[in-house]
Amino acid sequence: QVRVVESGGGLVQAGGSLRLSCAASGRNFEAYAMAWFRQAPGKEREGVSCINVKGDSPTYDDSVKGRFTISRDNAKNTAYLQMNNLEPEDTAVYYCAADLHFFCPGYALDEYNYWGRGTQVTVSS
Repeated sequence: QVRVVESGGGLVQAGGSLRLSCAASGRNFEAYAMAWFRQAPGKEREGVSCINVKGDSPTYDDSVKGRFTISRDNAKNTAYLQMNNLEPEDTAVYYCAADLHFFCPGYALDEYNYWGRGTQVTVSS
């Protein structure tokens, strides 16, 4: 079992950057696929990016391709989401999710049993 806590959210102007962190506690972090989701007001939670246990072959939603980069540091039990060229449409609560998958299982919410409480990202125009 793993517990995840997000940090790094904040208020930024359009075109700016933020780096989100997802710190995991518990054993065997390296066995968990890690993903980022987001939920804007009045909208459903949606998948943003996922990284497998090896840290290669990341996946991205089309809306963030070329702007966001997911990574992980298994020695630090931490996953990251580097967000560049932010747009007002990126405003949302961002959630980190984890589960015991070697490969990324996609963005179905029930594929991930471990969720953080979220961190707010607000992009002003």
